Amino acid sequence: MSRKFHFFGLRFKLLLLSGFLFSIPWLGYEYVWEMEKYLRAGQERTLLGTVRAVATALHERPKLFDAQASYLSVEKGRDLYAYPIIDPIRLDGDLSDWRQQQHALQYGQDYVISQSNAYQPTTLSFKHMIGKYRQYLYAYFEVSDDVVIYRSANSLSVDNNDYLQIAFTTPAGDFRRYLIATNKPGWLTPYEMSVEVGQTNKALRPETRIQGAWLETEQGYNIELRIPLELLGSKLSFAITDVDEPGGQPVATIGTSNVWEEDKLGTVLVPSPEIEQIIKGLGHTNSRIWVVDQHQRVLAKSGDIKNSDGIWSRPAAARDDSWWGKAAERWLYPLYYKILTRPPSDFIDELYDVANLQGSHIEQALEGKAGSSWRLTPDSKAVVLAAAYPVYIDDMVMGAVIAEETTNGIRSLRNLALEKLFTLMLAVMLLGTLGLFLLASRISSRIRRLRDQADQAIDEQGRIRSQLKASDVQDEIGDLSRTVADMVQRLGQYHHYLESMSSRLSHELRTPVAVVRSSLETLQMEEEKLADSVYLQRAQEGLNRLSLILTNMSEATRLEQSLQSVERHDYLLDEVLEGCVQGYQLAYPDAQLQLTMADRQLKVDGAPELFAQLLDKLVANAVEFATRGTPIMIRLQRQGRKAVLDISNKGPLLPTEMQGRLFDSMVSVRSGQPGQPHLGLGLYIARLITEFHQGNIELTDNPQRDGVTVKVSIPLV
Repeated sequence: MSRKFHFFGLRFKLLLLSGFLFSIPWLGYEYVWEMEKYLRAGQERTLLGTVRAVATALHERPKLFDAQASYLSVEKGRDLYAYPIIDPIRLDGDLSDWRQQQHALQYGQDYVISQSNAYQPTTLSFKHMIGKYRQYLYAYFEVSDDVVIYRSANSLSVDNNDYLQIAFTTPAGDFRRYLIATNKPGWLTPYEMSVEVGQTNKALRPETRIQGAWLETEQGYNIELRIPLELLGSKLSFAITDVDEPGGQPVATIGTSNVWEEDKLGTVLVPSPEIEQIIKGLGHTNSRIWVVDQHQRVLAKSGDIKNSDGIWSRPAAARDDSWWGKAAERWLYPLYYKILTRPPSDFIDELYDVANLQGSHIEQALEGKAGSSWRLTPDSKAVVLAAAYPVYIDDMVMGAVIAEETTNGIRSLRNLALEKLFTLMLAVMLLGTLGLFLLASRISSRIRRLRDQADQAIDEQGRIRSQLKASDVQDEIGDLSRTVADMVQRLGQYHHYLESMSSRLSHELRTPVAVVRSSLETLQMEEEKLADSVYLQRAQEGLNRLSLILTNMSEATRLEQSLQSVERHDYLLDEVLEGCVQGYQLAYPDAQLQLTMADRQLKVDGAPELFAQLLDKLVANAVEFATRGTPIMIRLQRQGRKAVLDISNKGPLLPTEMQGRLFDSMVSVRSGQPGQPHLGLGLYIARLITEFHQGNIELTDNPQRDGVTVKVSIPLV
């Protein structure tokens, strides 16, 4: 019986079913994602509570908000904002130490406050910004001027050259105006100017508290200034005047706003240190806090967005130095983070211009309603949650508190949960799959063992060769093994009964046949006139046929028994074949036997008399089935290490339904001939003799489909 490997076997099916275990991590993953959604909703509520608490600390404290916070509008370029400066600025005219130059504004023709007919748009322009560092206000001017005119060293006048004007109000409300002119690049000394009506650029005294530097450049010159915050109130203006000829008249003056009249000055907003102290003292280290005025300009800031992970930020866990921790960190975590994403620590957040914060949540807060919003950082690496709450003074919204956090804390917490979940589920799946695989292997091995025993118990001809060993295991497969073993045992007993039945019948029938034969002979001798009786002749013919049947029935049994005791020796197959064919030509004078021997000296191991009996059966079949007048071809040749005998005849083809059973015992395909009993033992005996010679016998239709060929292959010595 053929043994095939079944790809869709029991083990594969169990492994396929164990694949459903992989749905457990997926369900866990979905659960953690849902948990993250709830955590985000909780973070939003918590952040709204944070801004509400900070706003409560700022309610009804008007001194914290400058008067300009109540202005109806803020004009860009006219109303200035002092950006926080992190690193100190060196006053040398070199602008490379200004880190926030992207916030500088360009002042040109749109900001001309006075000009002469000779002014051209390319004559004068500058870039300008201000910043706050500690207790000083810093400013720089990057001036483009086609002709730079310095103050004459001996001149008492300070306005017949290029110069810078500064105008502001003091904290007490006094109007001050200063003019900066220099006779060469380097350190600057401002002069306080008269502000009386009718007085034009009259220098009163030097102001040493205001310091600066002038640096000439290819495009014109740079000016850096430092003004103590104690001098400044809420209004501030700058203006640069261009003179193209020594001692000439001003060509144009470009400024942030009018510097000659107090009521036309622009405003300046400097971040409030008092508010910063308040929000820092609240201890909200997990958020970045902003306080803005009604014009969305930042009054104070606390915290760093890169450290603002929220209250669910994951604490620094101790490193697991166990073998499992090292294995997980080396092998498992890289696989997990093919799906998961680590919270970034190097994202960029430059969305806000602190001179004018934007966002729907800020607009809602300035309208008197708490609001929140989500946004991506410009590099799309982090998600930022922002919440805002209004600050009231006398039932009027004077500003808003804004808190911002990233979702990095939630993502870290989610990753930690998924790491543990994946590791646990992986262990469960591996153990479960291994257990199922071992169970399937055990079951399949027992089934294969039972299959092999059943395969070995019955040969190709259906005879019982050995008994099955019944299993002692008390389960379904054990029950099946015991049932099959019992079935094989009963089949063996029945098969033994059938095999011995022919010899018993032969033995039991020979006595009555002998009695009948002797009775007929006696009757024939006593009654001579009965010798020619047709009835006596028919009885004699029937008795002869019965004797022939008994002889044929016992022939196969005797042959099987004799094969066990036949002495084997080497003989020449071609000589035996040649001698037998000569005898067949005499025995079958009407048959055309044609012998062809392509090779000689073909020595085999066996018994020549048995091979002659094999030839008798095969040639008898060929003569009986051959069409009259057609030759019977007998050919012997060497093929490799085998001797191959072919006997072909033309005649009827083999029946399709019987081709696999022609060599079995008691099988015949003859249509039947009167007087010639056939029990189907000829080819069965031929197969037994071929197997005794360790060979193989085949019976097939001719390639031309006009007859049958029997092929016998016997190994050579």
